[in-house]
Amino acid sequence: MPKFEDFKALSLRDLLLTFGFALVLVITLGYLAYRIVDPTPPKLVTLSTGQENSAYEVLGKRYAEVLARQGIRVKLQRSEGSMANLQRLQEPGSGVDIAFVQSGSTSLKNAEKYGLVSLGSLFVEPVWLFYRDRVRIDNLRDLRGLRINVGPAGTGVPQLFATILDANGMAADDVKLSELENTPATIALLAGKIDGMVFSSSAEALLIQMLLQTPGIRLFHFSQAEAYARRFPFLSAVRLPRGIVDFGRDIPSRDYQLIAPTATLVAREDLHPALVDLLVQAAAEIHGPPGWFHRRSEFPTADFSEVPVASAAEKFYRDGPPLLQRYLPFWLANFLGRMWIVIVALGALLLPLSRVVPPLYVWKVRSRIYRWYGQLRNVEQAIEDAEPDQRRQVFDEQIKRLSDIERRVNRLVVPLSFAEELYGLRSHIDFVRKRIEWLADSV
Repeated sequence: MPKFEDFKALSLRDLLLTFGFALVLVITLGYLAYRIVDPTPPKLVTLSTGQENSAYEVLGKRYAEVLARQGIRVKLQRSEGSMANLQRLQEPGSGVDIAFVQSGSTSLKNAEKYGLVSLGSLFVEPVWLFYRDRVRIDNLRDLRGLRINVGPAGTGVPQLFATILDANGMAADDVKLSELENTPATIALLAGKIDGMVFSSSAEALLIQMLLQTPGIRLFHFSQAEAYARRFPFLSAVRLPRGIVDFGRDIPSRDYQLIAPTATLVAREDLHPALVDLLVQAAAEIHGPPGWFHRRSEFPTADFSEVPVASAAEKFYRDGPPLLQRYLPFWLANFLGRMWIVIVALGALLLPLSRVVPPLYVWKVRSRIYRWYGQLRNVEQAIEDAEPDQRRQVFDEQIKRLSDIERRVNRLVVPLSFAEELYGLRSHIDFVRKRIEWLADSV
C-alpha cells in the first residue's frame, strides 16, 4: 500500500500531462512573438562624429556617456565632417548606424533613396566667416579674389558656401579657396597666409570663442540673414548678442546677424526603435538647456531637416517620453511598451485554456480509476458467459483475477480529493468478489 505522504493535493504527473500542452503552446507563441517584435535593442551602436576636438566629437562623447547608463555602448568614429558622415550612412557596409549631418547636405529624395531618417535637429551651427581686419568685406561680393579657406570636402561647408556664392551671383573660382582643416587654417589666418576662413560650428566651440577675442580678426556680419533664411529652408537667421563672450570687455562689441544650418542626428531607417527612443531622450537631455542662439527646450526639434523624421522621434517631440518610461526603468518600460499587444493576445488565449484544462486534469486523474471498472465488467461478463460444467473453474480464475486487480488498485496514488472514487472502486471490487463466492457456494 502507498504511504499517506504519497497522496498529494495535486498529481504532478497528471498536472504536467494535462497542462503541459497548453504551457508549451503559450511558451512557443510567446517566444515566436518575442523574436518577431524584438524588444531588446542591440548593445552596440556606431556613431560617426567629426574631426578631432570638433563639436561633433565632443557631443559624440556625451551621447556615449548618456547611453552607457542604459547599458548601450557607443562606438565613436571620427570623420572629416557632415558630408563624410552622410556618405558613411549611405554605404551599407560602412558599419555606421547614426551620424551628425548638417541640414542642407542632402535632399528628401536622396534620403528616401538610401533609407535615412532624422532623429531631430539638435542645435544651430552658424556659418562663421572670420577675416583679417586689413581687408574690407561689407558684402560677400567683396570676397572676389581673396584667399578663403572652406575646409575639407568631407565637411558640409564647401557645398554650403558654394550655394551662398551662387546666390550672390559668384562662381567658386571667383574666390581662391583652400581646404585646410580648422586648426591649420586658423594658424594660416593668424600668420596672414590666407585672408579668411569659413566654417560652421556651435558657438560653444573653443575655436569660435578664441577667434572672437583675437585682435586683428573680424567676424562677417550677414546683414541679409533673414533673406537667406527665407530663400533656403534649411537655414535660419540667428543673432549673436553683444557682449555674450565677455561682458567686461564687451566682446563682441556689437550684435552680429548670422545664417545657420542645424546639426541633425541622422540614422538608418532600420535602426532598432528602442535605440531611437534612447537617442532622442539623450538628445533632449544634452541639447535641452539654453544656448547662445536658443532658449531652453527649443532643441531638439523635428523642424529644420530635409530628412524625414522617424515616427518614434516625431511622437516623442509631439507627446514627450512614453508614459511607462516616465515611471519604470527603460528596459522594463521598453519591453512592456513593445510587447503589450503580445501579452494581451496571450492573455486572451489563456482565458479559454483556463476553462478547458482543469476539466481535462480531472478527467485524467479519474481515468486512472475508471479504467479498472472496465476490468470489473470483464470479470462479471466472464461469470455470466461461463458454461454450467465449467463454472467452478471460471469462478476460481476470476477470483484470482480480482485479487490481481485489487493488488494493482491498492498501489494507485491519486490526489486526496479523489480518494472517494478510489475507495469506491475498492469496495466494488470486494462486492464482485463476494458475488462470485456466493455463486460458487451455490454450484
